[in-house]
Amino acid sequence: MRHIISILVENEFGALSRIAGLFTARGYNIESLTVAPTDDATLSRITLVTTGNDQIIEQIIKQLNKLLDVVKVMDMTEGPHIEREMMLVKVLVASYEAREEVKRLADIFRGRVIDVADKIFTIELTGTSEKLDAFISALGQTPIMEVVRSGVIGIARGERHLRI
Repeated sequence: MRHIISILVENEFGALSRIAGLFTARGYNIESLTVAPTDDATLSRITLVTTGNDQIIEQIIKQLNKLLDVVKVMDMTEGPHIEREMMLVKVLVASYEAREEVKRLADIFRGRVIDVADKIFTIELTGTSEKLDAFISALGQTPIMEVVRSGVIGIARGERHLRI
């Protein structure tokens, strides 16, 4: 099962390396990883996506809590949450019809064309990972030149929060 784990860490040199090392040493895979500072300059928030059964995720969280730099850990998938990912897609649109079709698809998926060259569109799209995957599938035969994805970020809904 896919899990989104948010980790509040001290904004110290090597914190990310120690967390990635924990996953490597135990043979766990990180599917996506996002790191950014919080409103508190001394803290950063790491959001990572991994897969595993409840026992594996429980073990990962216990091991993360043992690391000195880690302040707090939350498995976002334990409760209601909001998740988003951003994607930039560069596609080849050699004909007028291809240009119109890509514009139409971007509109349907609430994306937007952010750069236009002679035969290339760059589209920005934000949503769940499933939505971004669906957009790529919907492009069908449209040649994709490049895809860049941010990785998942998430926040708990309602009263639950990750803060010290």
